[in-house]
Amino acid sequence: MDLDKACEFLRSNHRAVMLTWHVDGRPQLSPVTVGIDAQGRAIISTRETSVKVRNLRRDSRVALCVTTDAFFGQWIQIEGTAEIVSLPEAMDLLVSYYRDISGEHPDWDDYRAAMERDRRVIVRFDITRAGPDVHG
Repeated sequence: MDLDKACEFLRSNHRAVMLTWHVDGRPQLSPVTVGIDAQGRAIISTRETSVKVRNLRRDSRVALCVTTDAFFGQWIQIEGTAEIVSLPEAMDLLVSYYRDISGEHPDWDDYRAAMERDRRVIVRFDITRAGPDVHG
């Protein structure tokens, strides 16, 4: 699949399952909300203390299966190498992430406080591979 087509799919479809790897080689799967940043990178928000962040700090390979809200139907798989951006550097990215997916927040001060309280990070990656080209 063309990477530009994958980015376009991500602009309007945000439900995904993220794959990372446990230290013993077992897969670890997490439901996530994914967006696409201005540079065309896949981007998610999660807690600094999450298993997926711990896994990615050790092995930065990542894959997502992104679906439509209907779940059954069109989907894509994207892959890349993750970068983790922690607070305070992540705050502006977290605001952009929210805006791109959900629009304006009713109280940005409350949102920022929640991001700090939850120790949120941004996980982002260049999409190096995407597919499938056919469904069925």
